Amino acid sequence: MERITRKITGEVVLSENLPKVENIGDFKKLLLKETFQDASTLLGFLLNSAILFDTSDVHLEPLEQGTNIRFRLDGVLQDGGTLPREVFSLLLSRIKLASGIRLNVEDRPQDGRFSILAKDEAPIEVRTSTLPSQYGESLVLRILNPKNLLSLKDLGLRKDLLSLFEKELQKPNGMITVTGPTGSGKTTTLYAFLKEVASEEEKTITIEDPIEYHLEGISQTQVNPAKGYDFASGLRAIVRQDPDVILVGEIRDGETAEIALQAALTGHLVFSTLHTNDAAGTVPRLVALGAKISPIASALTLIVAQRLVRKVCKKCAFRVKPTAEEFKKIEQGLGVLKTRLKLTVGALLKISKTKGCNDCNSTGFKGRVGIFEALVVSDDTEEFILRSPSVSALKEFAIKKGMTTMYQDGLIKVTEGITTLEELARVTSE
Repeated sequence: MERITRKITGEVVLSENLPKVENIGDFKKLLLKETFQDASTLLGFLLNSAILFDTSDVHLEPLEQGTNIRFRLDGVLQDGGTLPREVFSLLLSRIKLASGIRLNVEDRPQDGRFSILAKDEAPIEVRTSTLPSQYGESLVLRILNPKNLLSLKDLGLRKDLLSLFEKELQKPNGMITVTGPTGSGKTTTLYAFLKEVASEEEKTITIEDPIEYHLEGISQTQVNPAKGYDFASGLRAIVRQDPDVILVGEIRDGETAEIALQAALTGHLVFSTLHTNDAAGTVPRLVALGAKISPIASALTLIVAQRLVRKVCKKCAFRVKPTAEEFKKIEQGLGVLKTRLKLTVGALLKISKTKGCNDCNSTGFKGRVGIFEALVVSDDTEEFILRSPSVSALKEFAIKKGMTTMYQDGLIKVTEGITTLEELARVTSE
């Protein structure tokens, strides 16, 4: 199915007189009783509410009798009520108009963008995606709030991991990969890396699909496969632009992998992402794409794997003594880390539990934080990689060298009361 992409972008100005809501419950009540003057007012109310909730995506899903609204908060979808079909039809046309996509096309997917303008606030970009469905066009609005751009120090890193990242980012060349599934915060981490190394004395160029946030002082480009501008051809062109730092949004094929590795070996600092389950899975993934083991071992300097866990709500969470089973799980999971990181895991340990309140939309959680594992490619690790080890063998080797796994990083955050064992299990399946 052909997807139509438009670069034309419009603006949606948020009125100061829009109804204010504090949580999704308030939104649903207002949606039922409020008579909105027109589609523009309804769109303003929807967007303003989504921003207040710190929503990453708004889903508008046509059903037989109406259109469901769902907000993705902290990685989880929550019901936002239902719109009558005729009201959604007007809202859809208004969004299409703002996004610069065709109003009369309903049988093909379309992509567009627009900006939200509010008084005394930085513009917020919204990425629009439509998809034909059984009862009409389904719509997703991805909200790219610049407030979500974090610095390295805001990522929620342990002190030892923050120091490690700062040290690795000072190296003038090599490849740093960030790996994890979609929605695990890889882009946020990469942008934090870029902000850390950005300098007027060096040139940084990115190739992304698409550009999510605009970064000052950095040359950002976006792939356009319809015109033959993909990651491989774009990266080949970037290398000829005399860059110091290169960001490749994602390595998807062998050609891109080979060019990126070669760039890292010839004096460039290269950042990129891959989809693997853990840090050790990066090496066999690159091999599977067609890259040779020798440049992989020589070019890689750091592999970061990550997930996002929800943080407990500060207003309603409470601390309790763990059960014997919970204590055993924490103690066994942390293992020798208790001594190495001087962690307090004993009779006085208390962990967080949640109950939910208005402030967290009755979920018990508010906000997210990363859990990380970092595989440093030292000289002996490079030699080990040259033997083409299995994922499990490389992971075991890295742990012996001192790597803290994502699960262990999550357990540390459990002992600190930041998240819960249940949330950690949901995200890591351990």
